[in-house]
Amino acid sequence: MIQTVIFDMDGVIIDSEPIHFNIEKQIFEELKIAISFEEHCSYVGTSSRNMWEMIIKKHEIANDLEELIKKDYAMYMKHLIAAKDLHPIPGVVELIKELHQDNLKIIVASSSHGEVIDMVLKKFNLSDYFIAQVSGTELIHSKPHPEIFLRSAALANCDPGECVVIEDSENGVTAARVAGMKSIGFLNPNSGVQDLSRADVVVKSFEELNAALIRNV
Repeated sequence: MIQTVIFDMDGVIIDSEPIHFNIEKQIFEELKIAISFEEHCSYVGTSSRNMWEMIIKKHEIANDLEELIKKDYAMYMKHLIAAKDLHPIPGVVELIKELHQDNLKIIVASSSHGEVIDMVLKKFNLSDYFIAQVSGTELIHSKPHPEIFLRSAALANCDPGECVVIEDSENGVTAARVAGMKSIGFLNPNSGVQDLSRADVVVKSFEELNAALIRNV
């Protein structure tokens, strides 16, 4: 039975993928590289470092990796701080509170920087519901590698089979499956084209979920 619920953040707790898409498109244009919508969608869920490493290699650009990561992060933080219309995705706060009340362990595992995760959870008064925060920037591997979820299971002192991951990206769902965990795919239209068919459950709204269903997924 499920003991721990692991939430992705971007596209699951907050609808921030459009911010990422717009910032990255702006940088692509400055670099004068043509990134198709399909290719752009394929990077959803991975870390900024992983994305820029792949883009530098695929498009043979000479720009410094660290500078691109730094620029991407600075632009995202600026938008995030200034955004007045950024709210939790409908139903997710209620679900988090219900899971907490039902004594399920809750962890956020995101490819975003730890500073961003901390800021988002504090902004929406959610920090106290999570037993841990795991940032992909602190790890060696990025989704679809399972490292971020295996680290989460270790922090929860749970077997991977006792964990379920809630994800909006194909990379995240793949990472959960490789980790030996159950997964719930959240169909967020703002996360681009994502194949969530490998998830155990796919939902369009958090109102479709509750603690009892998640415990027995």
